[in-house]
Amino acid sequence: MIKIAIYCRLSDEDKDKNNIFDESESIQNQKMLLTQYAIENKWEIFKIYSDDNYSGLDTNRPDFNQMIKDAQNRKFDMILCKHQSRFSRNMEVIEKYLHRKFPEWGIRFISITDHVDTLDKGNKKSRQINGLVNEWYCEDISEAIRATFKIKREEGKFIGSFAPYGYKKDPQDHNKLIIDEKADYIVKSIFNWYLEGYGTQNIANILNEKGISNPTKYKRDRGFKYKNSSQTDGYGLWNKTTIRRILKNEVYIGNMVQGKRKKINYKSKKIIQNPENKWIKVENKHEAIIQHEVFYAVQKIFENKVRKTKKGKIHLLAGKVRCMDCKSSMNKVRSSNGYEYLRCKLYARGSIKQLCTSHSIRLDVLEEIIFDKIKNYMENVNSKELVDRLNKEDIWVRNLYTLEKKVNDIGKLIMDKDHIIKNLYMDKVKQVINEKQFKELNSKFTKDKEQLIQRKDKIKEEISTIKNKMENRNYKEEVVKNYKNFKKLTRGMVNQFIDYIEIGEKNQEEKNQRVKVYWNF
Repeated sequence: MIKIAIYCRLSDEDKDKNNIFDESESIQNQKMLLTQYAIENKWEIFKIYSDDNYSGLDTNRPDFNQMIKDAQNRKFDMILCKHQSRFSRNMEVIEKYLHRKFPEWGIRFISITDHVDTLDKGNKKSRQINGLVNEWYCEDISEAIRATFKIKREEGKFIGSFAPYGYKKDPQDHNKLIIDEKADYIVKSIFNWYLEGYGTQNIANILNEKGISNPTKYKRDRGFKYKNSSQTDGYGLWNKTTIRRILKNEVYIGNMVQGKRKKINYKSKKIIQNPENKWIKVENKHEAIIQHEVFYAVQKIFENKVRKTKKGKIHLLAGKVRCMDCKSSMNKVRSSNGYEYLRCKLYARGSIKQLCTSHSIRLDVLEEIIFDKIKNYMENVNSKELVDRLNKEDIWVRNLYTLEKKVNDIGKLIMDKDHIIKNLYMDKVKQVINEKQFKELNSKFTKDKEQLIQRKDKIKEEISTIKNKMENRNYKEEVVKNYKNFKKLTRGMVNQFIDYIEIGEKNQEEKNQRVKVYWNF
């Protein structure tokens, strides 16, 4: 008696899909149909192999691979499927097994609804055509999904499976992010600690000591089936990489940045990084957790690459101090008498060649000078005048409304172009227009669409600039109020008030040293 293996497969690409073979492609339907077919032909069923929720392009299907292994070991004589696409939608796999390996192993392959039978040599071309059609189907589905996702990204809609830490998906609109009140305060603390001078590893240690779950464990604790491919342990501990990723993520200032990574193609699971100019960024799409000023102050620290101490904290002025003459950064050194000094980096590198002079200044002395300068600066700032200036600038609000209306109108025009391009393709398929006509018309409307997108992006940049100005002014006024009567200099204050500080060389005759502060506002 002929011994057979039954193979069934179903994936999301096939579910609820009407086709000419059957009204349902469910696993249960496949098993019933194939079992009945085997009984009618008096074949002995060795085993039923089944992979649910696996793509036909996936070569890592567990039951599929076990069946191939059993076939190689001649545990059965035949493989029976409902349709060739159930076995695979990958043309390379079809060629490898149906036309090479199975004949070598003495395995016959039959799929009943499309009349595939490897015993019939005249059936080979039909099998190959079926293989190509099945692969093209996957390619078309992949392209359609990519196009849909691209449109959603360009509209600033969130398309991820899980919201970034500190946010959650809006129950009324899963493409929109809203603040997660149970986690947003942690994000704020991370930014504040970093501005105060704590390093990324030190911040991770603080969170771990407090027993706060990292983003991966936090999602799992809330019942999400979240997997982190870079996870190193199951204890829910924070690390410096996670902290750094949060500190550099624009999502926390309300921007949606997507498309950072992509799959090589529809047949591969490998994901590669997209160049930054290919990222899709849409600004001000959801409520911000972090103020723009705070976020960009943090980015400045990253750019300056300040070093933390052994205790995990950098000094108050780290990354802010420059040599007045050569513009090099000033590095911290400790003298033999125990005092900490800042000196010119270029001088330290080439003191023999005398590329610059030391510009040395004691760190504690400089901190006192900066304390006095900020104190004096605060005393001369009139909060009421700042409020009055903001109130007079309501023209920004009117400009904002006009520009946002333009963006909305252009968005509708872009959707119209998309609709026309899709209809053109359908007209070509239905042979309403020929290939030449399709290419000409498609090129024209695609070019029109690209020009509209460029116009839209430029207007969005104008909107972003206006919003940043409005928000920054409000934020700066709030900073002024909070620090009007400060008693102690902090790293956060330095980052908020000072862009950078320049140190001149000491005047040996007059015994003084010039210190110039460049303010953020």
